[in-house]
Amino acid sequence: MAKDRKLGVIDMGTNTFHLIISSVQEGSFQLLYREKVAVRLGKGGISKGLIQPDAWERAIRTLEHFREVLNRHDIPEVYATATSAIRNAKNGAELAKDIEKRTQIPVQIISGEREAELIYLGVKKALDMQDTTSLIMDIGGGSVEFILGNQNETFWLRSFEVGAQRLLDMFHAHDPILPEDVEKLYEYLDVQLTPLLNAVKTYTPNTFIGSSGTFDTLSEIYLAETGQAKDENATEYPLPMDKYLGIHEELITKDKTERLKIPGMIEMRVDMIVVASCLINWLFLRIPSLNSMRVSAYALKEGILHSVIDSIQEDVKH
Repeated sequence: MAKDRKLGVIDMGTNTFHLIISSVQEGSFQLLYREKVAVRLGKGGISKGLIQPDAWERAIRTLEHFREVLNRHDIPEVYATATSAIRNAKNGAELAKDIEKRTQIPVQIISGEREAELIYLGVKKALDMQDTTSLIMDIGGGSVEFILGNQNETFWLRSFEVGAQRLLDMFHAHDPILPEDVEKLYEYLDVQLTPLLNAVKTYTPNTFIGSSGTFDTLSEIYLAETGQAKDENATEYPLPMDKYLGIHEELITKDKTERLKIPGMIEMRVDMIVVASCLINWLFLRIPSLNSMRVSAYALKEGILHSVIDSIQEDVKH
């Protein structure tokens, strides 16, 4: 492998766009730069299957900014991946073409299954699952990925279009969320996530692992409540299951203004975190075998990075 190869990875999520720049050497990476922007690509149009003009412009502006950052760091090699919002929008492919035309960044639109595979790859680099069967969950704005597996293999994985922006549009009309709307949300998940409940009967996971933004924020709330500092270099964040359940009760009884006052809360998560937390709580209600909780600092973007590193190593071997 060429010494100190630098790569840029862009994860174009439904809610948030992430950019990471890394120096890659000998099968591992060192993070040089990271940035996230709340693009809210699915806002106002996700239930219609369209990216709205204002969201389109936010996407273009963000990618133009990322292009400037990449140029500043002299990064010729960039891997940009688009997920649920672009994957399912009638004008998603058109947006991907427009981005490439304006920024010279080619965008790969990946399937939900590929997204789940890459999330698993990211998570297994962050923490050691050993031989324990774990249920990994990644909550996006458009889709949610579930993976059943251990450190060595996946047994089952699937992507469902029940992301936080979709659930927010469908069930969070009142603030604080009404108990009857939480019940409707749970009933909806019972139907939509039946394949997951069937898979869980076969593989019986004991450990629950969360990855991506919602879990980062939940962990930061826990750290703030207990007076602990966040370790920015950690690959796993603390969030005990019993403490999460207490935070969940807090989230569903507060309105937006009150939620913003919770130490550790960030504005870009304050709207979606309620339905996202309901989704997590639903899992614990429906899957009693889950008895511990972990939070991975790595998710899709690190999975993309590791898949690139693995392919580089394969090229070197050949």
